Amino acid sequence: MDRRWVAIGAALAAAGVALGAFGAHGLKGRVDAALIPTWETAAHYHQYHALALIVLGLMPASKQKNLAANLLLAGLLIFAGSLYAYVLSGIKVLGAITPIGGALLIGGWIVLALAYGRKTAS
Repeated sequence: MDRRWVAIGAALAAAGVALGAFGAHGLKGRVDAALIPTWETAAHYHQYHALALIVLGLMPASKQKNLAANLLLAGLLIFAGSLYAYVLSGIKVLGAITPIGGALLIGGWIVLALAYGRKTAS
């Protein structure tokens, strides 16, 4: 168990709830309505991956788990963060870095699958 990942995941989950609520109640009339679904996508991925970090924190320690958690954290911050920033600023180039976050998220899940897939096979 790694309490640090549980704490990081819990803090990010709390922020995800706040940002989701802000998107549902605070954005209307402040940003182009067509961008609200983009905010919702960011909030969903934010929450899913915050919960994943909590689960990873509860798992036995390993280098692979730590690598997966770091990739998921970086991916969450870049993916969701770039979408939040795009919606708030309207700067379209921010959307260009979103796939980098997505690739990091995918990488985190692949590292986790490979690490634990090998352990169950042996």
